[in-house]
Amino acid sequence: MRLIIIGGVAAGTSAASKARRNNEKAEIVLYEQGPDISYAGCDTPYFIGGLIKDIKTLTPRSVGFFKNKYNVDVKIRHQVQAIDLKTRSLSIQDLETDRTFTDHYDKLIIATGAKAVIPDIPGVGQEHVFSLRTIQDTLKIDSFIKKNKPQTAAIIGSGSIGMEMAENLSRIGLDVHVIEMAPQINPALDPDMSVHLEKHLNEHGVKTYRSTQAAKIEASYLLTADGEKIPGDIVIMATGIRPEVSLARDAGIKLGATGAIAVDERMQTSDPDVYACGDCIEHFDLIRQKAAWFPLASTANKTGRICGDAVTGGSLTFRGVLGTGIFRVFGLSVARTGLGEDQAREAGYDIAVVHITGPDRSASVGGRDIIIKAIADRKTEKLLGAQLIGEDGIDKRIDVLVTAMTLGAKISDLFQLDLAYSPFHATVKDPVHYVGMVLDKAISKDRLSRK
Repeated sequence: MRLIIIGGVAAGTSAASKARRNNEKAEIVLYEQGPDISYAGCDTPYFIGGLIKDIKTLTPRSVGFFKNKYNVDVKIRHQVQAIDLKTRSLSIQDLETDRTFTDHYDKLIIATGAKAVIPDIPGVGQEHVFSLRTIQDTLKIDSFIKKNKPQTAAIIGSGSIGMEMAENLSRIGLDVHVIEMAPQINPALDPDMSVHLEKHLNEHGVKTYRSTQAAKIEASYLLTADGEKIPGDIVIMATGIRPEVSLARDAGIKLGATGAIAVDERMQTSDPDVYACGDCIEHFDLIRQKAAWFPLASTANKTGRICGDAVTGGSLTFRGVLGTGIFRVFGLSVARTGLGEDQAREAGYDIAVVHITGPDRSASVGGRDIIIKAIADRKTEKLLGAQLIGEDGIDKRIDVLVTAMTLGAKISDLFQLDLAYSPFHATVKDPVHYVGMVLDKAISKDRLSRK
């Protein structure tokens, strides 16, 4: 079998390594249009901010590594230009030599990822305007800062990348301004949780602008639609991403309702010889039981492994995701999973919503408050979503709640969890226990009325 993989970042390399573990005899070739493979894209803001000193630590696996360990032929700087499903062939351009050639596959994996969404704002093409998706983007930003020594930064967009860049540009001395078109900072959060994040940003010197649209980018500032000038010697476009599906679409492979490639639980596309994984595919929303798109590195790696297994005859399947995410900004961790309050109502659920504030560990050893918003379905008494903000212990609590949701636990089960306790790690009744207790109390009247 000749297996060709298009894309060599998270999902593609994960698929290649799993396929090789399953099948020692297959020919495996991976084409990547960029110069870097299997890199840690989520770490890039911290190189710009100086926490990560060596860019090579973000690209630990080279072409030689994959050849020597997995016998995978990785071709960097090779762009697949077209897929012919009838002949099972690819048209490929070597970007170094400009040579175009054809390759053939028995099975094909598409792992083309996602690309940055760049709004059509006048001035967006200037040399001080950047997006951040790749190692090369990172190096360009770092080089610009060292050469031009900007004093101010305008970040358009307040998702996780926007937040992490705000911290890291502040760390190296820039005056940072975050511009968000939505009425709140970090639109993935509910408004009543976003206010805590925005307050924290402001306390650390980051200026925030909500319900604000950039109309034009000038050399040292951007002009808003309302005529306000916001300083920006460097501009970061953190305006989101979209699935890179042009190859698949042009080949006639079916796209889903989200605009990403439609796949089944084994990552198989509408063509039986073509599989897909990573940020270019649709995912299955475990709560709403329908297609969704959650472009996350953890999910990309997971679907890559499943894809590599499936294409070599394995039995792994993808069950779905909750859309769990976490980031840290100026020492504050922010996490979410499942549905927000408005999303739950729009989906037709009769919900109970609670807010809980409590210490992450014993007050005697410096416990600090965690803020939790939790949403449950009154009918099934199951958790639908949660959002957490705090300095420590956020990752632990969100992962416990995600596990409970994934396994179908009821809110009353949360109090019964035998969680680890010591004064340095938790309180006797952990915040997770309180989520179960308070939600259970909130819907107890419904339970009594049903009796």
